[in-house]
Amino acid sequence: MKSKREPGRLFVLLARSYLLFTLTLLVIAGSTFLLWNWWLGRLYQPADWDGLLADPALAAGDYESLVTYLPTREDAFAVYGADGVLRYASGEDFDAFCSPQAIAMVPQWGEAVTVDAYILAGEEAGRQLLVRRDYQMGLTDVMVVDQAGRVVFGGFGDGRTDYTGEELLYLSGSRFPDCLLSRWEGEDREGRPILVLLRERIIDDGSYYRRYQQSWKIWLLALPLYLLSVAFFLWWLSRKIGRPLRRLNDAVEAQAEGRLVRVGDCGGAREIRRIGESFDRFSDRLAASEAERRRMDRDRQKMIADISHDLKTPITVIAGYIDAICDGRVPPEDTKRYLKVIQAKAETLTELANAFHEYSKVEHPEFTLHPEDTDLCEYLREYLAGKYDEIDLAGFALEVSIPERPILCPLDRAQFRRVLDNLLSNALRHNRLGTVLFFSVSVREGQAVLRVGDNGAGIPPDRVQNIFDPFVVGSDARTGGGSGLGLAITKRIVEQHGGTVSLAARPSPGWSTEFVVKLPLCRRETALHGPQRS
Repeated sequence: MKSKREPGRLFVLLARSYLLFTLTLLVIAGSTFLLWNWWLGRLYQPADWDGLLADPALAAGDYESLVTYLPTREDAFAVYGADGVLRYASGEDFDAFCSPQAIAMVPQWGEAVTVDAYILAGEEAGRQLLVRRDYQMGLTDVMVVDQAGRVVFGGFGDGRTDYTGEELLYLSGSRFPDCLLSRWEGEDREGRPILVLLRERIIDDGSYYRRYQQSWKIWLLALPLYLLSVAFFLWWLSRKIGRPLRRLNDAVEAQAEGRLVRVGDCGGAREIRRIGESFDRFSDRLAASEAERRRMDRDRQKMIADISHDLKTPITVIAGYIDAICDGRVPPEDTKRYLKVIQAKAETLTELANAFHEYSKVEHPEFTLHPEDTDLCEYLREYLAGKYDEIDLAGFALEVSIPERPILCPLDRAQFRRVLDNLLSNALRHNRLGTVLFFSVSVREGQAVLRVGDNGAGIPPDRVQNIFDPFVVGSDARTGGGSGLGLAITKRIVEQHGGTVSLAARPSPGWSTEFVVKLPLCRRETALHGPQRS
């Protein structure tokens, strides 16, 4: 299975995009320049006359296949028979009949010979000056002919004194202006002589300049190519950056509307993906916070209902008894009994008010402890000694397992006493006479462990999870009274000490209920005991 490719950084993506775009522009410019240069170069691309003349198709009479040797339409060739009749012409303007004598006026292919013709003016008007240059031999011949073709001066060394009009046209090059003519003599496949006229277009400076002036249109091709490359890179960047950002923006807008959404793998660069992952974590935390808020709202509503219920019962009794006394419906001998009931209910209200006050105080964000290094064993012995008479008068027995050596813990002595009071009062309030209470202290895994248990009625297993919730009393947990805030206060104080308190799901053998309080040791105590068990 292939691993998923790690996305690159945003800077790398932008730098790579810029370099690719620049390279694309260079390729467009280079390609356009090559096309422009090729288009201009076609003006000087000569015909492959050597290849044409050497091709067997010429002797076979397959003249159409020889057109491939001609790069432009201006270049052309014509094939004449020995009788001067035209057999084939690849271009226009060739004569249908041309005498062999006229064709003989054309320089042979491969000879370095040129003939230039000039029209004379003045007294020599109508006459032509012909200059023949043989570059291979280094010779120059001059000849002047009149309008009738008679030689009036000089000559080309062939002994002729006159020329026909047709011969003069081919000799002077006037037959095809702006072209170079060459001739080649050969035979066809049947051994019959053939004459081939080769016509090559001369490119002068004017033609080249006009062609050059027209060539700017080729550069117009770069504009649509540039626009296409811009469109492609914009689409590519939109896919790599724009689309992930739009997904993030949609998620933020949905979050602002109160809809909890997840971005997931939004794609794009590494930074954008990390923003998406951070947004998902934020969304999850927001969802958890919202769920916690709803839970706290339910708990708050339940707390208000429980407080109302706890206050309503004693207040109703007090109000009813006072109304009965005020209305004279209570016999004088029962007045004292009614007042004692009112007094007991008032004490209950006082107890509830104190519990509410203590709970609100420990739940306040500014609630702090003032711990000091304390020997937990000696502290617990002093506490139980002070409570022994109360335990004994209540009809309970007490078993203690406290080491003789000191176990030092950072304790707020006053607040931790409230922890012990709540655990002891719960055991006394919710158990029958004769119940045995148990207190033990030990050190396990670098923590002080205080166990408070009894062998009384016990707590149903389904109540273990919420026994530390506020207002879990009476039928909700164990039989008896109380505000139901004692264990909630106990948990808060223990946690402020950096410890934990829990109800053992499986108490030690012989006990039905067992609370386990774990407290951190002092630093020197941790160094002394370490993770040992005792």
